Amino acid sequence: MQKFTTSIFINAPKEKVWDAMLNKESYQEWTKPFNPTSRFEGDWNEGSKMLFFGTDESGNNEGGMVSRIAKNIPHQYLSIEHLGIIENGIEDTTSEKATSWAPSFENYTFTAKDGGTEITIDQDLDEKYIQMFGEMWAKALQKLKELAEK
Repeated sequence: MQKFTTSIFINAPKEKVWDAMLNKESYQEWTKPFNPTSRFEGDWNEGSKMLFFGTDESGNNEGGMVSRIAKNIPHQYLSIEHLGIIENGIEDTTSEKATSWAPSFENYTFTAKDGGTEITIDQDLDEKYIQMFGEMWAKALQKLKELAEK
C-alpha cells in the first residue's frame, strides 16, 4: 500500500464544506466519479459502521466496502477505516480478496485558509490504482467544490 494525497481549496467555511461532503444527497453527487450510483448506509459518528455501495459496470450487481469511522473531529478531521468488501449483498472481511487491501484508511483534513477551506485527502492505495484514483479524486473534489461554494 502507498499513501496517496491530494487537496483542493474551496471558497467556503469548513462547516459548509463538511456538510456538503457528508450530507447524503450531496455525497451521492460529488462521489459520482468513483461510481455513478455511489451511496452510503450508516452514520458518520466515531466508531460507527459504514457501508459504501455502488453498482458494477453492468449496472446489475451492487457491491461496496465495509468500513467504520475511526475518528471524527467535526469540521476538522474524518478518518474512515475500510475493513472489507460487499459482494452480492454479503459483507466479507476475511477472504483473500478483502484482506489484500484491508484494513486501509481514507482520511480527510479540513484547514481554514484564506477565508475558505483547504481539504486534504490521504488514502492508502495499491500502487496500481494511484493514477486512476488521482483522476477520479480530481473530478470528485471539483464537484465537491461546486456544491460547497453554492
